[in-house]
Amino acid sequence: MRIVHYINQFFAGYGGEEKADLVPEKRDGAVGPGAALNAALGGTGEIVGTVICGDSYFNENLEIATPEVLSMIKSFSPDMVIVGPGFNAGRYGMACGMVAKVVDEELKIPVVGGLYEENPGLEIYKRHGYFVPTGNNAGTMRKAVPDMAAIVKKIIAGEAVTEGFFEKGLRVNYFAEKRGSTRAVEMLLAKIAGEDFTTEYPMPVFDRVAPGPAIKDMSKARIALVSSGGPVPKGNPDRIESSSASKFGKYSLADVTHFTPDNGETAHGGYDPVYANLSLDRVLPVDVVKEMVAAGQIGSLHQYWYSTVGNGTAVASSKAFATEIAQELLRDDVDCVILTST
Repeated sequence: MRIVHYINQFFAGYGGEEKADLVPEKRDGAVGPGAALNAALGGTGEIVGTVICGDSYFNENLEIATPEVLSMIKSFSPDMVIVGPGFNAGRYGMACGMVAKVVDEELKIPVVGGLYEENPGLEIYKRHGYFVPTGNNAGTMRKAVPDMAAIVKKIIAGEAVTEGFFEKGLRVNYFAEKRGSTRAVEMLLAKIAGEDFTTEYPMPVFDRVAPGPAIKDMSKARIALVSSGGPVPKGNPDRIESSSASKFGKYSLADVTHFTPDNGETAHGGYDPVYANLSLDRVLPVDVVKEMVAAGQIGSLHQYWYSTVGNGTAVASSKAFATEIAQELLRDDVDCVILTST
């Protein structure tokens, strides 16, 4: 079976954000993770071509990039397309999803991919391919490759693919013993009676957090600055990742009256950093808060700021960061936090 593989600039070996504007190109054979996929397929199928595109170029030029990529894929006369794995990289996941969509709709051939459960591309495009669950970042590639290969081999063998991928969410017609209105009323009566019942629709789970009490007097409050916009001292001393952050930083504000290009920058990779790097106060408003402290409008500013990157960072990681940061702030008698993003 002839397979074409779609990957981004990073996995093609060009680089990260600095090469995200790479225009589409194609190469014969397997590139990057495609070599591992080929090995995992064990000769049952072969990646005959690879199509590469920068994440920024694809997502910022959909009307141009989509047909370009599709044309390159078609040139290899594939029987199947593999996209990614894109893990939790937002723009990469969106690109993988869009490629899956056009291949599914235009070429009518199977698509196999891999995405993290929180990747925005999954929810939008999961119906257009078999997307296996992956870890949060490329460090889990060794698990993603065999999981994707297993799906590919089942398709090649003509076997039914019933597990190992995210449900596509497609509706399937079937004949029920009772019509919908009857079933709904029966469920409602069971709920009113306090009896057990099972909904036919999977319900979303929302993490609800009760808001804290209002600050009664800001002129006596101790304020801390926390941000997911990536504000860090010049040079990013803790090497916080531009996407899918694995850590947060804690930095002193003792000698910072305001930020300049010499003392601050952003580590965030999901937005244009030019204006943030010119004046990081645009992301972390140290200048304004210190002015308000001097004017008596705010009691005091905590001596440290906390920072991480929200771009592609998992909710579970964010919760872990927040728990640790909150404990430190409570210990330091901070009354409230100004939380800024991008």
